[in-house]
Amino acid sequence: MTRVTAAVIGTGPEPDNIVWGESAAMAYRHGEAYREIEGCELIACADIVRENAEAFADEFEIDDGRVFEEFEEMLFETEPDIVSVCTPVPTHADLVVGAAETEVPGAIHCEKPMADTWEGSKRMARAAEENDVQLTFNHQRRFDPTWQEASRLVSDGVIGEVERVEMGGKNLYDFGSHLIDLCNHFVGEREAEWVLGQVHYDEEDVRYGVHNENQGLAMWSYGDGIHGLASTGYGSGADAIGAHHRILGTEGVIEVAPDDGEADVRYKTDAGEGWEEIDTESAPAIERAISHAIDCLESGEEPVISADHALRATEIIFAAWASARRRGRIELPLEEDGNALTEMVKTGELAPVASEEDDNESGDEE
Repeated sequence: MTRVTAAVIGTGPEPDNIVWGESAAMAYRHGEAYREIEGCELIACADIVRENAEAFADEFEIDDGRVFEEFEEMLFETEPDIVSVCTPVPTHADLVVGAAETEVPGAIHCEKPMADTWEGSKRMARAAEENDVQLTFNHQRRFDPTWQEASRLVSDGVIGEVERVEMGGKNLYDFGSHLIDLCNHFVGEREAEWVLGQVHYDEEDVRYGVHNENQGLAMWSYGDGIHGLASTGYGSGADAIGAHHRILGTEGVIEVAPDDGEADVRYKTDAGEGWEEIDTESAPAIERAISHAIDCLESGEEPVISADHALRATEIIFAAWASARRRGRIELPLEEDGNALTEMVKTGELAPVASEEDDNESGDEE
């Protein structure tokens, strides 16, 4: 029995034909998730390149009459309950707003990051709220057993009260949107009060249509003496933290995915004698994220990957770049509606040089 119907906007090319930095075949990962969720039927797809949509339809056994080039036509003719948006980042805002304004789908599940500007990100959230559409973003690490184990340790008070969360990774935006979202989660979904940031960008790194710094450093405050810290970059950036996340509490510390690879999660307490290591099992995080979005659509509960939660992480990212441009601390809410990193490239304040070798990898590591 079909419990919920789904569709995909932006199938992209088949996985064997992707170009890193332009596509990560995320539509196919969403399609696989819909195929595995009990009671869910993937009924339609749309892509401006029809042969891409047709190849996707063949893979997921979608009827030929439900393959479209225009997403509005697809929505009105097939009326899916939930639709995934898997296009390059600069198109997210217009597509999500357009889909929400049709008032057809009850839910939209969009790939991360939100949009290429702060105003675009806010516009998506506003459109979903105004049209009573559930909007979620694919911050699927919230459903990864490794990060869920870290969350359990925090909730159980193993390290006391959280005082600081740190993240290390490739960049603040494409990769970092996952990790900053989780920083917010570890402190109880608090909103940041201010952000101070700096970036280095001399080798061009455009991922899915948006610039990403080569190396960055950002600090922010959640109030009440609780802070966030991010260090980004290939090699040097992540090593400054030594893990994807370090969570420091009044009675100990937790590390998630430490660089030495000794354990998935480890922690030590002031009362203990050393690290306690925990290995976790792998799980289909995207499937779990989409299944959660569907469950919330049916129950009316706010998803943990909601637009509001995504906005909090996105604001920190854009504020860090704005701080680097302004050379000063940014008080939130963020007033600059654009994208300071892109703007600095356009004005020549930053002049990254295109690399001879394309070392872009998938922007959404599993």
